[in-house]
Amino acid sequence: MTDSAFTPTRRGFLTLAAGAGALAATGAAKEAQAQTRTNAKIVILGAGAAGAALANRLVRRLDGAQITLVDGRKEHWYQPGFSLIAAGLKPPSYSVSQTTDWLPTGVTLKQDWAANIDPETRKIALQGGETLDYDYLVVATGLVLDHAGIEGFDLNMVGENGIGALYAGPDYAARTWQAASKFTKEGGIGLFTRPATEMKCAGAPLKHTFLIDDIARKAGGRSKMQITYAAPQGALFGVPIVAEKVRMLFAQRGIDTAMKHTLKAIDPGAKRATFVDADGFDIDMDYDYIHVIPPQRAPEVIRQSGLSWEEKWLDQGWVEVDKHTLRHNRYPDVFAVGDIAGVPKGKTAASVKWQVPVVEDHLVAQIAGDTTDASYNGYTSCPLITRVGRAMLIEFDYNNDLVPSFPGMIAPLEELWISWLMKEVALKATYNAMLRGRA
Repeated sequence: MTDSAFTPTRRGFLTLAAGAGALAATGAAKEAQAQTRTNAKIVILGAGAAGAALANRLVRRLDGAQITLVDGRKEHWYQPGFSLIAAGLKPPSYSVSQTTDWLPTGVTLKQDWAANIDPETRKIALQGGETLDYDYLVVATGLVLDHAGIEGFDLNMVGENGIGALYAGPDYAARTWQAASKFTKEGGIGLFTRPATEMKCAGAPLKHTFLIDDIARKAGGRSKMQITYAAPQGALFGVPIVAEKVRMLFAQRGIDTAMKHTLKAIDPGAKRATFVDADGFDIDMDYDYIHVIPPQRAPEVIRQSGLSWEEKWLDQGWVEVDKHTLRHNRYPDVFAVGDIAGVPKGKTAASVKWQVPVVEDHLVAQIAGDTTDASYNGYTSCPLITRVGRAMLIEFDYNNDLVPSFPGMIAPLEELWISWLMKEVALKATYNAMLRGRA
């Protein structure tokens, strides 16, 4: 395609910029709302994307509330940037800031981790020995990567002997590129995996596969490699129409699939991975490069708290909340937001953007003795990178219906330059505005 084919899309990017201005105006209008006077004690577990965004919004809505954030990590990670770092397109610093950079005045940060949560007595014990009382609790801890769930794997291996694991952090994403870069030049067998559990940004394994394929093509080394995407699921994506589009793109680009294959173990010395197939049999596959995404679960403190689902996701521990209000089904003074929330969709930063205002409205209404019809519809967005400079902007809801934000401007199933810009440029600005509680 010639550059002129993208002229309307480039004009459309200006419209998107105007849309960003509208978002800012919306945030300003929210800020101008009358405050609710209260002396409620609100504890937010987790100061990541969801926790920071909610804290910023609550301080503008509540007058006199005692808001405490609990998070032991000093760094804030912009996780949507990990895929770009793992493809050599951004440095690790692109995704790193300080937790305190995003927190508003009027909240107290406890740089510690929760050791115990008792929803019956409304008490939280911290690892440092302090005990916090709360009137309302918001669980925004995110999830943990169960690296021990892959036999033979250790994070110290990442970057060496053809092993990548971009989810573990910006430094590991950079080390993933070390291994992946060598693979794009030398070729061989590449295995790209995803876990059987729920996971954050389910499009990330596909993005990494597409990017390494494209980079190898541009380097002239694609003919020397065999790429296989191995996944426990029976489809390449949770939304059927998107799964079919990805299947077609894989076929066009010579990317093989091994569906209903769950990574069980790796032997780094032999460069061999063991998968379990749908019938429970072990299948060994050799590799020169493997991208490992481990099982993902709720933190242990959440799984031991009595807040997890008792009927589903028993091995994962997501918090039992109503999928529309994000309020706990058994403890009405508890909410969950972000990756930790036990809902059918919603483990992306874009989901957080839509979940946080719902929790905010329900929490403020509850404090005021009122109700609200604010509802989260499962909105999830995935700028699915398919080549360097091209992506599909996939947006969908609980019903797996496509819900494009820019209908008529951005076709969700087309590989577009503007969708790439949404990921590579606009997304981070929107994310930062979200952290400030203004988007």
